[in-house]
Amino acid sequence: MKRAFVVLALSAVGCADEVAQPWDLEHDRIVAVRATPPSIPAGERSELDALIALEGASTSVQVPEAATVVSPASLANTLSFDGGKWVVTAPDDAAIAAARVELALEADAPVPLQVGVQYGGELLATKTVWLGRAATNPSLTAMTIDGGSAETQAEVVVGTLVDVPMSVAVADGDEVNWLTSCGTMHDYDLPEAYLRVEHDDPTEGELAVVIRDKNGGVAWRVWPIHAE
Repeated sequence: MKRAFVVLALSAVGCADEVAQPWDLEHDRIVAVRATPPSIPAGERSELDALIALEGASTSVQVPEAATVVSPASLANTLSFDGGKWVVTAPDDAAIAAARVELALEADAPVPLQVGVQYGGELLATKTVWLGRAATNPSLTAMTIDGGSAETQAEVVVGTLVDVPMSVAVADGDEVNWLTSCGTMHDYDLPEAYLRVEHDDPTEGELAVVIRDKNGGVAWRVWPIHAE
C-alpha cells in the first residue's frame, strides 16, 4: 500500500495537547519544500530541498532523507538520488504527452509530478514538480521590517511591547507566510504582517518569510532576531 505523504507540524514528544501555531518556528516542521527549478521542460533537471525547523535549534536547508513519486505512476523513474541530492529529470516529450493522457490533461498542459519527501522519519510532505514547461523560483524583493529595508539586514532587532510592521512585494496569486520563534506573529499569511514581543514571549530566535507562486515556485529568507 502506497504511503500517503502529508505535511506534518509536530510538537515535541509529550506535548501532544499543544497545537503549533502556523507561524511558529519553535516546533519540528517542514516549513517549505523547494524544487529548483519548480517547472522543467523535457530533458531538464530539478533538485529538491526544504527549509526545516526543529524545536530548540536553528532552521536549516536540507536534502530529503527519502523521496518517492506519488503520481503519476508512469513517471516513477523520473526521480533519482544523484550526487547526494534528490533530482527529478523530465522525460522526453512523448512520455510527457502520454502522462497528459493518463491524467486527462489538455494537450499543452504541464504535467504535475507529485513527489513525497521525508525528513527524520516523521516529517513528511508532498511537492509538485511541473513537467513540460520552464519556470523559475520567485525572487524576494522590496522587503521591509519596521519601515527599513530588510534585504541587506544580517540581523533583526526589535523592541518589546510594540507592533513591528513587515512587508514583502508579491505578485497576484502568490502566497506569503511570515514565521518566527521570537514574539508573536500577526497576519502571518498576508504580505503585510506585524510582530509583537509580549512579556511572556521568547525574546530571541529567527524570523522567516516564505513565498509560493502560482507556478509552484518557492523562495524564503531567514534572519536571526532578538528583542531588547
